[in-house]
Amino acid sequence: MILLNAEVESVSTRKDRTIKLVLGTQEMKPQEAGELFGLQNSLIAVGIKSASLTQSEIELLKQSKIEIDDIPESKSPSQRLRAVLYRLWEQSDGGYSDFPLFYVSKMEKLIEHFKEKLDA
Repeated sequence: MILLNAEVESVSTRKDRTIKLVLGTQEMKPQEAGELFGLQNSLIAVGIKSASLTQSEIELLKQSKIEIDDIPESKSPSQRLRAVLYRLWEQSDGGYSDFPLFYVSKMEKLIEHFKEKLDA
């Protein structure tokens, strides 16, 4: 678990109705920053409090275990893949003016890629 003080720099909504939260931290030691970078693109549990945590709250957090199933409305792997493909289409539509066609094309390529790995 990483405990840090941070400032909420921005909060914004995304097209898929999720929320983007940007936090700014104080200067960190290289090892702490490395741990934080290691969490990139990972599903994590976050608790936010507008003041510093007390020692008893820190101990309580260290003892708690949060399972992915405990996090409400977490996306399935297929939903995550679709959302990533949508972002890719937004950045570079690959000649497709319609996302569903782009999605089907990319999924077909993925399916064919893995079919080729199957034993005949």
